Amino acid sequence: MKLKELLKEVLSEEELKIAPSSFDIIGNIAVIEIPKELEKKEKEIGEQLLKFKNIKTVLKKESKVENEFRLRKYKLIAGIDNKETIHVEYGCRFKLNLEKVYFSPRLASERNRIVEQIKKEESVLVMFAGIGPYAIQIAKRSCAKEVYAIEINPEACRYMEENAKLNKVQEKIKIFCGDVREIVPKLKEKFDRIVMPLPKGSENFLDLAKMVAKKDAIVHFYTFAPSEKEAIEKIDFKVRVLSCVRCGSYAKDLYRFCVDFIFI
Repeated sequence: MKLKELLKEVLSEEELKIAPSSFDIIGNIAVIEIPKELEKKEKEIGEQLLKFKNIKTVLKKESKVENEFRLRKYKLIAGIDNKETIHVEYGCRFKLNLEKVYFSPRLASERNRIVEQIKKEESVLVMFAGIGPYAIQIAKRSCAKEVYAIEINPEACRYMEENAKLNKVQEKIKIFCGDVREIVPKLKEKFDRIVMPLPKGSENFLDLAKMVAKKDAIVHFYTFAPSEKEAIEKIDFKVRVLSCVRCGSYAKDLYRFCVDFIFI
């Protein structure tokens, strides 16, 4: 069942030309972006989305991602008024409230790419850890020795702690709630792998990654850039680039990249 086919029931041919062709599913919540020209039809569009299996709530994006917590506002357009759900990704369960924490289901395959690289007995640091999608999957699905996770949003930290218990990995994850600039310098450990899933401004924290990276540690650096070349150029350190992967788009001619590298 395709969204455009369903929308034919409530939209005209002209309206279909500007209608959304996709939406996100987070647990039992559908999240959709509706152009201003179709706002009068948002309720009808939402009702059509409820026809998809397991969708109980339909939310419309009401703002861009804002502030240091990367939050967004939503409007209920159909179904049950509920913004908290449990999302399942590669066998891991993640409880979250969409208006209190940042989470993107679009990064599922990218998170899996990282998990599959983890070697036995690695110590891993995840900065900007959110509700724990990287940290918990690494702890549950890989042979990592330990995972450290740092997150500044108190609500995200609370959900991450709950999710660690939900996935029975609380003994393997050490969660720190606060600013990475304050927490990282206090860490006594060095890490085999560092994940930096903050695509906007992550280059400003590379000095912290270098501070706690073991020799030949692999860093997964996320950033927004127009091209692979410009993504790599944001790294103002001497590094050996292992790969540069495009893992989504942000706006026209602006993409999310993950640069995997080693400090030299």
